[in-house]
Amino acid sequence: MSTFTPTEMMTVAAARALSNDDVCFVGIGAPSAACNLARLTHAPDITLIYESGTIGTAPTVLPLSIGDGELCDTALNTVSVPEMFRYWLQGGRITVGFLGGAQLDRFGNINTTVVGDYDNPKVRLPGGGGAPEIAISCGEIFITMKQSTRGFVEKLDFITSLGHGKGGSDRADHGVHTKGPTRLITDLA
Repeated sequence: MSTFTPTEMMTVAAARALSNDDVCFVGIGAPSAACNLARLTHAPDITLIYESGTIGTAPTVLPLSIGDGELCDTALNTVSVPEMFRYWLQGGRITVGFLGGAQLDRFGNINTTVVGDYDNPKVRLPGGGGAPEIAISCGEIFITMKQSTRGFVEKLDFITSLGHGKGGSDRADHGVHTKGPTRLITDLA
């Protein structure tokens, strides 16, 4: 009998959520493993897009970063980062984006900026990068995060990436008309 790690199970669950018709904005790490697993199993025609500008990439090994040469070597096309964000992401051409974070609240809002007061934080985190744009521009968002009491909080110290705001119609009230977070994949569920 084989046993699988929680990380492996998260990867499989995320891969199963993807379809052959998806255009997926892929992050490094678990999202990349999940997207490539989907491509190698049930979704061979999925379009994988990495933030570095590679479109339709099909790596033979998992890339170590968004700048990994394997991505350019196997991409159908490579565009500039501004074109990636303006035409592809903000143009509504990406169906699924993967995000993670240091903190997540019950509305799917994500913090990757600071823990504690912004001006005097307990921990300063790496920041949003492209995540705020991904969170509002992709058709829907899948969040992958390991379960912990420090990560899943009642109220975020800082909202880096919009989920469903305060709930209800708050996302739409801010002029955001994509679905937002639709799946949360953790090591427990």
